[in-house]
Amino acid sequence: MAATEPAARAPFERGIRMIHMQKKWWNRAWKTVLAAGLSVSLAACAQNQEAAKPSESNQPAPAAQPAPSTPQPEQAEQVLRLNNFTEPLSLHPGLITDVWSSNVIFQTFEGLTRIDKDGVPQPAIAETIQASDDLLTYTFKLRDNARWSNGDLVTAQDFEYAWKWALDAKNGSEYAYQLFYVKNAEAAFNGKAKPEEIGVKAQDDKTLVVQLENPTPFFLELTAFYTYFPLNAKVVKEHPDWAKEAGQDYISNGPFKLTAWEHKTKLVLEKNENYWDAQSVKLAKIEMNMINDANTELSMLENGDLDWAGAPTGNLPLDAMESLKEKGLLEIAPKAGTYWYEFNTLQKPFNNKKIRQAFAYAINRKDLIDNVTQGGELVATAIVPPTMFAENEKGLFTDNDVEVAKQLLAEGMKEEGYASVDKLPPIILSYNTEEAQAKIAQAVQDMWQKNLGVHVKLENQEWNVYYENVKNGKYQVARMGWTGDFNDPINFLEIFRTKEGNNHTNWEKKEFADLLAASSKEKDAQKRKAILQDAEKILVDEMPVIPFYFKSTVYAKNPNLKDVVISGLGNVQYKWAHFE
Repeated sequence: MAATEPAARAPFERGIRMIHMQKKWWNRAWKTVLAAGLSVSLAACAQNQEAAKPSESNQPAPAAQPAPSTPQPEQAEQVLRLNNFTEPLSLHPGLITDVWSSNVIFQTFEGLTRIDKDGVPQPAIAETIQASDDLLTYTFKLRDNARWSNGDLVTAQDFEYAWKWALDAKNGSEYAYQLFYVKNAEAAFNGKAKPEEIGVKAQDDKTLVVQLENPTPFFLELTAFYTYFPLNAKVVKEHPDWAKEAGQDYISNGPFKLTAWEHKTKLVLEKNENYWDAQSVKLAKIEMNMINDANTELSMLENGDLDWAGAPTGNLPLDAMESLKEKGLLEIAPKAGTYWYEFNTLQKPFNNKKIRQAFAYAINRKDLIDNVTQGGELVATAIVPPTMFAENEKGLFTDNDVEVAKQLLAEGMKEEGYASVDKLPPIILSYNTEEAQAKIAQAVQDMWQKNLGVHVKLENQEWNVYYENVKNGKYQVARMGWTGDFNDPINFLEIFRTKEGNNHTNWEKKEFADLLAASSKEKDAQKRKAILQDAEKILVDEMPVIPFYFKSTVYAKNPNLKDVVISGLGNVQYKWAHFE
């Protein structure tokens, strides 16, 4: 099926009418805005379809004939079409780290808990949850009707197997550290404890007991995160490559199941009838295209070939932002995420802290937000979003501090023995191939040239190739960022605890790591916050990454699409989504 072809589940004539209706919703929405003369949200532009009227006649109907019945309105087709930007790096819950893979996994898998519509963790595969008085032991009782998509029961052993699989270092789980809150998990990952000593035990098929290293106030948010999702142990052991293709071996336990995977082109998810809460799932199918061009994505939305354009699954073209705002068709919501550039601190000249600081201070973030990104972002001169540290709206250094940047660059060059700017090693700024990233990189290139006199070469690659190079240290300066996995500042700071996992900068510092360790043992919330803020000050002073802005979720959608849930962390759920 072509990427723009709507699915049909009705007779041919009805299918033609449905296609026609779908392709006109955008124009109807815009005409409504013009008629009202107001800037309204896209959701407010929905227009109800009038029921068809029976044909009129000049002659009265024969008395013997019953009155014609009123035609019923057609039911909306429950097929969601969206863009997921690029080929997922993996669809294995223990291996993924990127947003486009997680967009799929959050639909096809489910953990012990699920974040609800209000952002609160609720029992999911676990029916009941008991915590000990000291908050070090959690007992999860699984639902009797929790099943895998192939009909197998979901068991406590499936969770124990999945967690220990991620904690086996040879499996290469970059997110294994998310499990380090579990007793002996970090020690086992580092080969200092045996797998059977890890604090996760299946007491029986329906009872999972978890012991923690320290009280962890956000633990029930973690159990809704994909590193904590179960694996069907039987299938994974028999079919090691189970997660590389759609098919009978791709077994999941969430609201949807993966039924097709045309690599680099399209994914198809269908309702999982074996899901324990299947009655809450209204969508029959989700078609996830992989389109790397934001202009094409928006055009498909306007033509009715997509129901959603923009975050968190795709992108809107920056040039269209102002027009969409004026039309009232742009939805913007804050997100607990930070956009940054990463330095490879092993690559000269960025082995020098003062030179890293100089490049960071020489950027005009407000200008970038006002004239390039235009998505309602906030200037970031800190790492942790203000939704977690409110003080970070002010930040930890001055934006666009050019004079200080020049001074720091001169001092750093002197320390490294560079007589002048033209003696610096060649500077290469890398980014993934995408319009927004190119425009940001070009603006930064101009700022560094103007403010520091440094010539910078730009280099771009397709996302999967680009990210592999970043992970392997094959870069000098690279665009990246972070969106929260759970609502706690430790999630942004622990990335840099060691050089492993999601820290691609090759930077680490014992003083910083010691503060993170101390925070995990501090039971007083305010004292813990102060410890973490001290750690952040070290990180920002060392500047292994340059914060640019705190992210927002920006999108436009079909007004008939309801109840798509996007969390404050930017994660999307379609469990409750439907068309009216």
